[in-house]
Amino acid sequence: MRPELASLLEKYEQRILGQNMNLRLLLSAILAGGHVLIEGVPGTGKTQMVRTLATLLGGDFNRIQFTPDLLPSDITGSMIYNMKEGHFETLKGPVFTNVLLADEINRTPAKTQAALLEAMEEKQVTIQGETYKLPEVFFVVATQNPIEFEGTYRLPEAQQDRFLFKLSIDFPAFNEEKIVVKQVVEQKFYNEVASNVLDLSTFLSIRNEIEKVILGDGVLDYIMQIVRKTRESETIRFGASTRAAISIAKAAQAWAYLAGRDYITPDDVKLVSKPALRHRIQLSPHAELEGITIDEIIEELVGSVPVPR
Repeated sequence: MRPELASLLEKYEQRILGQNMNLRLLLSAILAGGHVLIEGVPGTGKTQMVRTLATLLGGDFNRIQFTPDLLPSDITGSMIYNMKEGHFETLKGPVFTNVLLADEINRTPAKTQAALLEAMEEKQVTIQGETYKLPEVFFVVATQNPIEFEGTYRLPEAQQDRFLFKLSIDFPAFNEEKIVVKQVVEQKFYNEVASNVLDLSTFLSIRNEIEKVILGDGVLDYIMQIVRKTRESETIRFGASTRAAISIAKAAQAWAYLAGRDYITPDDVKLVSKPALRHRIQLSPHAELEGITIDEIIEELVGSVPVPR
């Protein structure tokens, strides 16, 4: 791993306390070229987590608060008539950035959700028939509130499949939460503005190095067996897609690189399988009635697949 990336990770963990695993998974996702869906209760630092990552990477950051009356053009942009110049001009929306936080994405109707998800997949936006490319580094983090479903529009499974990871943000440990509260009360937290550790050109060169991390045939078979197991289990109604296998492989490459290796191990695959699969499978009705969680099913499935030597 490059010293600049190690420095970035160190500063990231210093600023966002109590979420070390999620921070590494978030960094792995952007290094793998994917997007992340975060589920967590309000006030757990999701916005700060994403904003800090954008700053450390030296990229632009935009945030969109999703509401029921939000229109697709509020995300992508629109054509406006310039009365002074006497012609139409394009006003680009907040999607034209490096890191985009889509806050409470399930609060807006499917039409507006689709406008963002199309940009995620194609990395381009069409405004009044004109196509515009998004930045080469384009990373979307969408959030959902798991405890409040009134007035929400559930993301369809096909759209959730566009996200590399689904992360669950929980409350930090007692001592870490105490430090955060003390820092904010004493105004030592928000007054310290994080500075960038990388620039985007360096980040892209690191991403190119990650693509060279070796995925052995044995490990690839291991990934495929895990994904295919989700389609055979009686506790799962709909199994994971081929995109899920690709996501696990790419995420494992990034995780191995962060660990300082140029090859993927089965342990890398185990670690990224849960966040890569939890939003891609649906439990059967009898499993839901028994109170079994998706994470428990994934752990059981992964544990049932023989580990390659």
